[in-house]
Order: sequence, then structure tokens, then C-alpha cells
Amino acid sequence: MSLLDTRVPAVLLRTDRNPFHHGTLGAVRSLGRAGVEVHVVADSARSPVRRSRYVHGTHSPPPPGASGEQILDVLRKVAGRVGRPAVLIPLDDATAIAAGRLRDALGSSYLLPDMPAALAERVADKEQLAHVCAAVDVPHPRTLVPDSPRGAAEAARLLGLPLVAKWSRPWLLPAGGGLRSTQVLRTAHQARELYARTAEAGSVLLLQEFLPAGEDRDWFFHGYADRAGTVRAGGTGRKQLAWPRGAGLTAVGHWTPHPEVQDLAERLTGALGYRGVFDLDFRRRGTTGGYHLLDFNPRPGAQFRLFADSAGLDVVRALHLDLTGRPLPDGEPVAGRSFVVENYAPFAALSTLRTGAGGRELAWYAGDDRGPGWAMWALWARHVSGRLRQRLTPAGSSVPAPRPTPRASTPTSPTSPTVNEKASS
Repeated sequence: MSLLDTRVPAVLLRTDRNPFHHGTLGAVRSLGRAGVEVHVVADSARSPVRRSRYVHGTHSPPPPGASGEQILDVLRKVAGRVGRPAVLIPLDDATAIAAGRLRDALGSSYLLPDMPAALAERVADKEQLAHVCAAVDVPHPRTLVPDSPRGAAEAARLLGLPLVAKWSRPWLLPAGGGLRSTQVLRTAHQARELYARTAEAGSVLLLQEFLPAGEDRDWFFHGYADRAGTVRAGGTGRKQLAWPRGAGLTAVGHWTPHPEVQDLAERLTGALGYRGVFDLDFRRRGTTGGYHLLDFNPRPGAQFRLFADSAGLDVVRALHLDLTGRPLPDGEPVAGRSFVVENYAPFAALSTLRTGAGGRELAWYAGDDRGPGWAMWALWARHVSGRLRQRLTPAGSSVPAPRPTPRASTPTSPTSPTVNEKASS
């Protein structure tokens, strides 16, 4: 018998178009294996996620950059198809922010954590996060907000080079504009040039001191703050391999309990009155050994399945249990457990030498749900070959446009033979 209330479905929501968002598949499997009916509201036509046997239905998502009203309209339509109240699980920052602001309007159709409407936006905004950290005494890299191109160059001088440039609200970046949410700058001229694109980016530019990557320096904490504010489920992870290297998502991670990092996470969420799932990124400063908060994601991190404890509890299951009034089981941390994203770390995925005492979970392949893994490799091969063709094609040459992929229109059953795909942070 499932610990979860299988009468209550779950709706997973994303607006970004990344077909390789393995966190979505993790949520589908986590809830689907427990018997929960899972609906995916995301761009599924090109994602391996749709091949999962645990997807009950797929629904067309709001467009990237959708307004709150557009997101509300889509969710109301999905609610009508689902036919009963569901747990809503945003899987990117834009939808987490929208869900917080729309909580009252969604109340009759969806179950959501009870916290201040603007809190998700406050912690996801990288400028506001710097102020939050200062207020609660959580270490954060020194950050400056220039107000002109000259100010950007001066900030580069004050912070030293290289430095990190971030847009405060990365979910507002236009698709296809060439702007990245975070990048390393090596000259003051680069800082001036990037500042000149502020209007295009849709939010302010932050310049931040650079904390070098290195062995044992990148850590993350995933947790669920229940209705009483107690942090449950989740744990502390160490990033062994990132993609791109040194500054990207977790390609290989290990569950490594760390009381200092956990204390910082609990102090921060407690001071804010945060409720729900969260994902924090930390980097250890090599000169002092202190842990500095880099990002606060108000939703499940893509590698949340790393933290499945001895009772089978992870942060997504904790959310469903808590919002449906069910008790959360008391499991033990599985120290040494690892998580590998096969397309970003293929050699680690193939190796059995470093599985560790806690076992290992792959992001895409699963013995009870093989479809997404096979579909991912086929899609990844096309993705890589396309990138290679772009790099090898001389400037000015014409390259035939790829054939458009048919887009699904109505919810499909888990047994649908069509390769449908669904994709953060």
C-alpha cells in the first residue's frame, strides 16, 4: 500500500523548452511509482519524458515568458481535464514564481504550500538574494550592481578579474538572444559591453566576485520545508562533476552529509518563513573554507532524486504527503548514494567501480521504465551531431533547416508509442 494519497493527482509545470530536463522525469517516476496519477504540463513533443510509463497525461504548456494570466488560463484548463484537486509542482523558477502569486486564484483546483506570495520571486531574484543573505548572516559572494557602462568597468576594478556576471532575473532572458544567465568575464571591456544589453535582458546586471571552482568546493542542499517550517527530506550533496565543467549543472553528485551546509540552509529558510521544496547551491571559498550561497531555487532541483532516503522519501514525495495531510516517514540518509546524468557524464554512467555503498541512480535509464533512456540517447545523438555541423559549417553557408517535429495536442496515455519529450536550474 502506498504511503501517498493516490486519490490526489500531481501536475508538473514547466515553461522552458529544454528537452533534456531530467528533473521532470525524476518527478514523474517518483510519484508514478507510488501510484499517483501524474500530468505533465510542458513542451513534451520533443522530450524523452513522454516515453515514461508513469506519465498519465501531457498538456500543452504556457509559452516561454508567459504572463501570470496566461499561466493561470492554462492551469485552469488542465484542472478541468484532470477533474479533481491536484498537487501542483512547478519545475522551473518562472512557474514557481507564478504559482506563488496565483495561489489564491488556484486554490480550488490545486494544492500549494502556504507562504508569502512574493517569496519565491524574492529568493530567485539574484539581486534580492544578496540582500536576503546579508540580513540573515549567510555568506554570499560580494556583489555590485552597476548603473552605467562606466560603473560596470569600475565594479570590475573593485571586484578584481575574473568576475562573475549574472542577470538578476534570468527567467526573463529572451530565447535565442545569446544572453546567458551567468558567465565569467575576464576584462572590464566585457563588463561594459554586457551592461549595454541590460534593456534586452529584462533585468539588472550583477557583477560578483569570482570564487574559483576546485575539488570538494561545490555543494548543494535540497529540502522540503513542511507546513510548520521544519526542513524534511533532502540532504547535502557534493558535486563531483559539473556540465559545463566548473560552473554548470550537476552531472555526477554524491550524498555527503555536511552539518555546516545544512545549518546554513535551515537558518535561511527558517528566517524567511519559507514553505515548500527548495534547492540551494553553495561554493566553498578556498582561502577561508567558508561556504557561500550562490543560488536559491524555489522548486525541486534537477538532481533531487539523489536524496531518496531509506524510507523512499524524496522532496517531491514529501511535498505530496504534506499537502495531502499524510505523515512523512522517518527515513535515514543514504550517505554515499550517487546520481549520474548519463548524457553529461557517460563514462561515469558506464563505470561500476565507483557506485558506492549507498547505490546509484541514473537520471534517464531505469530498469522499470526504459523508454526515456533509449529515447534520450537518440535525441542526444541528433543534438550533438547538429552542434558539430554548426561548428564545421563555414560562415555564410546555408544549412538545411531541420524538419519540424509534430506537436502533440491532447493528453496521451502512458502506453502511447509516440516519442514525446519533456524536459532546471
